[in-house]
Amino acid sequence: MKENREIRVLIIEDDIYISEMYRIKFESEKFKTTITNDGASVLAIIEKEKPDIILLDIVMPVMDGFDVLKIIKSSKEHKDIPVVMLTNLSQKESIEKGLKLGAKNYIVKSHFTPSEVVKKVRDILDDK
Repeated sequence: MKENREIRVLIIEDDIYISEMYRIKFESEKFKTTITNDGASVLAIIEKEKPDIILLDIVMPVMDGFDVLKIIKSSKEHKDIPVVMLTNLSQKESIEKGLKLGAKNYIVKSHFTPSEVVKKVRDILDDK
């Protein structure tokens, strides 16, 4: 994991209560956290915030997480940022689609505590 600075996490989630819960958890673990529910302007947000990892919900208004993932992975500047799908969609087809589109991991929110999600994020960043 990166040393000498805070790790930056971008959470793209339309449910304010869920995003706030994860913000509090990640910040208590010394991560710098940015939250947005706007998948449509994701590249501008990434450019401004320069996240080390992105947590991405699938079910969102305007643009779903799969479309947001496609945008991130088609960007030359940002395609190497690890993206973790963090969603309640647990169907095999959704999991396979997310991973095929380039997600580093796929986490079903209802199956993991926020502490376990933080651990998974740390593991992914340690493998970078």
